[in-house]
Amino acid sequence: QVQLVESGGGLVQAGGSLSLSCRVSGSIFTINRMGWYRQAPGKQRELVATISSGGTTNYADSVKGRFTIARDNAKNTVYLQMNSPKPEDTAVYYCYAEVMIRFHDWESSWGQGTQVTVSS
Repeated sequence: QVQLVESGGGLVQAGGSLSLSCRVSGSIFTINRMGWYRQAPGKQRELVATISSGGTTNYADSVKGRFTIARDNAKNTVYLQMNSPKPEDTAVYYCYAEVMIRFHDWESSWGQGTQVTVSS
């Protein structure tokens, strides 16, 4: 099985910075796409950013230029650097990974979520 453990959430002031990390462990043959999604109260879960195994990134328009996603393949870890966060970035942030657990057997896995609260 695969486990994703997030860390780094909390309270941050608007205009500050906050960093999230997520480590994947368990039965891992290789990891394809990794990413971060978020869900605010009363809203659907939405994409924040994704990164391919080769480092190609994709961002939601709302976070472009403020957030940066990165990954360390040796550590099976994905990061999200949040600069100049806004109150509307307040949400539970979920880590996501596409993991090959056996040859040609893929599993899409999610973390438990970490709360990010941005105060104005």
